[in-house]
Amino acid sequence: MSARIRLDPSVYLVTDTGQCGGPAGVVATVGAAVDGGVTAVQLRDPGATTRELVDLGRALVTLLRPLGVPLVVDDRVDVALAIDADGAHVGQRDLDPVSARRLLGPDRHLGLSVSTPEEARAAVDLPPGTVDLLGVGPVRPTLTKSDARPAIGFARLSVVTAAAALPCVAIGGLRAADVAALHGAGAAGSAVVSAVCGRPDPAAAAREIALAWAAARAENRSDARSRTTTGPAS
Repeated sequence: MSARIRLDPSVYLVTDTGQCGGPAGVVATVGAAVDGGVTAVQLRDPGATTRELVDLGRALVTLLRPLGVPLVVDDRVDVALAIDADGAHVGQRDLDPVSARRLLGPDRHLGLSVSTPEEARAAVDLPPGTVDLLGVGPVRPTLTKSDARPAIGFARLSVVTAAAALPCVAIGGLRAADVAALHGAGAAGSAVVSAVCGRPDPAAAAREIALAWAAARAENRSDARSRTTTGPAS
């Protein structure tokens, strides 16, 4: 790698092996979801052995790399390196971000989970280039992560994103109908699990979220143009 991985977090799929019906189901779901507009994928399977995680990760790298969609590994920096993934994502109780960056090197993506303004500001205060993206949440209560923190809600999400001079992706019980509120709260994208994993049509589910983000950003650009072209009343 010769340049830092650029990750678009608009439609950020976090995998759930159980909801997808097993490892083969994860690969099939990810393939369909990318067809529908998923822009980044995070491999998450806390119940898998290291070897199982490596095998599934390599299958996803084979699928995603030709498509130009980044693959990030949750928690396991060692697995990210073993499968030549595009990066890793760590939580507040995982390997610290400075050590994770040292292991990943300068070119791979590194995300960090935060839930409070204090954690967001602490991430900003890390050495420049340590963290690329903050995962903020859970916005709503979620059953996909047994050790998830209490839900912070949309108002608190705005407070956290305002404290972060880094792109933020929201996570936690989110659907396409939430995108306008997420955009208004300062999020750069939505990380989703059950909104795509285990759905009868993952491509359609992903497409709905992608279209919602496109619409939210188009409306924002339209509002910005209106403000710049509408002068003071004469």
